[in-house]
Amino acid sequence: MKRLPRPDAVLFDWDSTLVDNWGGITRALSATFTEYGLDPWDEVQVRANAKLSMRDSFPKLFGERWEDASKKFYESFASVHLETLRPLPGAVELLDALAAEGIPMGVVSNKSGTYLRLETAHLGWDRYFHRILGSHDAPKDKPAADPIHMALEGTGVAAGPSVWFVGDSAVDLASAHAAGCVPVLVHPEVPHPEDLSDCPPAMQLFDCYGLLGALRG
Repeated sequence: MKRLPRPDAVLFDWDSTLVDNWGGITRALSATFTEYGLDPWDEVQVRANAKLSMRDSFPKLFGERWEDASKKFYESFASVHLETLRPLPGAVELLDALAAEGIPMGVVSNKSGTYLRLETAHLGWDRYFHRILGSHDAPKDKPAADPIHMALEGTGVAAGPSVWFVGDSAVDLASAHAAGCVPVLVHPEVPHPEDLSDCPPAMQLFDCYGLLGALRG
């Protein structure tokens, strides 16, 4: 495994990086697809396809009806997302270790910022993060670099090779590359189910424990 210099700041994706909330997302998407006469996705399909933010993905799925479909999704998601939210193994230990070293942290997700911040507060994790950014919080969502730059504002650390961006998908890696940050992939599958050739990771780890080990050298 490639050894990387100690980061001055670490930014994280949220779903499948620090937490698992695909159960809630799948239930809400199933209700929305059914409402609009589409065949619902199972959780495997949702995990594979729900990478982009709603403003980038729903117009392709629902056409001109996408804004109404988004309201249906959020009505369904709001009723279950805290109930189905689960921290991934090693996530708390990882965040505690980074906090103990005084390394600034942030979250950059394509989930709605409103629900993202409710979830971090529900877990008591908002204390870890300098900024928690979701869809629509920056001018553009991932894979653009905009939310990464916004997340680092006020930390004294600029986007670049001293910042690790940690995520589970090709979208996360593309965003890291766009901002000039170190792209770190946390995902249990090798090879990764997505094509990562355009924006390869600088390091790939299986889980949060693996990342904690890498940080400790």
